[in-house]
Amino acid sequence: MTTGSKIILIAAGIIAAGAIIYRAVNVAPPESMTSDRRILEILKDGGCAECHTANPKLPFYANWPIAKSVITKDIIDGYKVFDVAPAMSAIENGNVIGEVDLAKIERTIMDKSMPLAKYCLVHWGSSITDRKAGIALEWIKDHRLANYPNKLAAAEFSNESVRPVPDAVEYNADKAALGYLLYHDTRLSADGTVSCATCHGINTGGVDNLKYSEGIDGQLGGVNAPTVFNAVFNFAQFWDGRAANLAEQAAGPPLNPVEMGCKSFDEIIARLSGDKAFVASFKKVYPDGMSQATITDAIDHYERTLVTPNSAFDKYLKGDKTALNKEEVEGYELFKKYSCATCHAGVNMGGLSYELMGQRADYFKDRELIVKSGLTDGDNGRWAVTGEERDRYRFRTPGLRNVALTYPYYHDGSVETLEEATRMMATYQVGEKLNDDQVNKIAGFLRTLTGEYQGKLLVNENMN
Repeated sequence: MTTGSKIILIAAGIIAAGAIIYRAVNVAPPESMTSDRRILEILKDGGCAECHTANPKLPFYANWPIAKSVITKDIIDGYKVFDVAPAMSAIENGNVIGEVDLAKIERTIMDKSMPLAKYCLVHWGSSITDRKAGIALEWIKDHRLANYPNKLAAAEFSNESVRPVPDAVEYNADKAALGYLLYHDTRLSADGTVSCATCHGINTGGVDNLKYSEGIDGQLGGVNAPTVFNAVFNFAQFWDGRAANLAEQAAGPPLNPVEMGCKSFDEIIARLSGDKAFVASFKKVYPDGMSQATITDAIDHYERTLVTPNSAFDKYLKGDKTALNKEEVEGYELFKKYSCATCHAGVNMGGLSYELMGQRADYFKDRELIVKSGLTDGDNGRWAVTGEERDRYRFRTPGLRNVALTYPYYHDGSVETLEEATRMMATYQVGEKLNDDQVNKIAGFLRTLTGEYQGKLLVNENMN
């Protein structure tokens, strides 16, 4: 036997032995385990916590000269995109995983994009085999069905990460009627010029289509005004999530010196108290009279009425295959392929998590180079609330419902068109360069998300 033949034989033996060991160590968790324990073991075997947590347990080789820089980068990049710790903790304690976390895990397993190949070379039991993927995806389906039932969707779409908008949510009609009056009342501002509807117009898609809204004395806000439509489905309010619910959100602008400029709700109550008819109407609904709590509660109930069901996409999810054309369906498939449906999950297709603006490229650096716009206080995002450095430049994801009406886009209102917003999201959040056909198809799909309000397709009078 020649030397070359011996080398080939030895190499073949090593490969065969490696394959045997690989199969031996990369086994799926046994059926004797509970379903929760099995998915937890798959996530642990996959090394998720070694890159996607704040304080990862580093492998023994992490400080080797060559490995250190590679591992450090992987950990930084991984933690930017996803903190897996809350999901793993929830599974371990039998709690519910958030819709976005569930969708992110699902997408990763479907794509088999994690763990990274270089990680699997060292950790042979970590890769996602077909068997592991099947177990994980079945668990995700069951978890979604139990905790986020998609009752309005047709059976084939019941396991989608997005859900149709319901026709209505629960609210008190008398309180909502009072809230409607307050929402449109300029007496909630110090100089009587600004109401909630000034920046969140019901006839203009729930926004004002300005980069920054104008408050009292011509002052401009620091972030783009989000739409009020479907805000009830957000897990928190404002870009930085500083309000837990609609009532807390309603209390913010009246006391903001830039927006409505009141010193306190006592000032607002004093003005409203001069209107005897209004006071009488208010006491019929709230016998204890006016206070910050009752005023914001009424606005809360009104804003619960601002849901927009029956978009073309909703009709498609409900089983009407004619509701979307071929290009729009392809746009939805691209929307899922490029992971848009992970952060933009749930009923509102967003509003359920805080995400870093610029996960795959430096958005703020590029913005400064292109439009000469430096950093502002509004760019700090969630950090303004928590003070945690990881939260700097993280924002509550915007809901995509009626997105065709709510330009300009992003927290800074810097992008005018849906196509450009789509292209840039792919670059900065996904790390993909989309071609024009892909951009147009995704943008076309996004235009199918315009729903109905009070039985009619929602319109934006600024677009007429």
